[in-house]
Amino acid sequence: MLRQRAEIISAVSPFYFRGIHVDFLDRLQPFTLLVLRCTLALLFIYHGYPKIEHGIAGAEQYMVSVGLPAYCAYIAVAVEIGGGVLLILGLATRPVALLMAIEMGIAMWKVDLAHGFKAVPDYQFALALGASALALASFGAGSWSLDHAFFGRSSKPRSKPKP
Repeated sequence: MLRQRAEIISAVSPFYFRGIHVDFLDRLQPFTLLVLRCTLALLFIYHGYPKIEHGIAGAEQYMVSVGLPAYCAYIAVAVEIGGGVLLILGLATRPVALLMAIEMGIAMWKVDLAHGFKAVPDYQFALALGASALALASFGAGSWSLDHAFFGRSSKPRSKPKP
């Protein structure tokens, strides 16, 4: 029984799917992280721009109406527009993406989950953006980024020094 499980597990290795090796997808990682960064940036900038186009006062009033302090409008604009620009450049990607994920968590909590967890259409967009931002915060900007150019950061986790 254990031997059969071991054979099954080895047959379904991480880069093997129904007889086709898919490890070639590893070479696409810099491109896919660039696509993820630019897609998130586009969506956040698109949703942040109206907050300043129509005047920040409207955004302040909305924040107060959902139970947040008025200054959260300025934080939202900074995260959405400033963070979006930084994501496109691939600069400070991990902290920016983490802030975006936190912002989406707050948006879901204060606005979208008013009808409960079963009302998925109410919060699916914020959930998808937050999960994507969290993934980007976890994986980093990738090698096609200013983070990598300036700091030598890549999407691979750093190994801890051996004592």
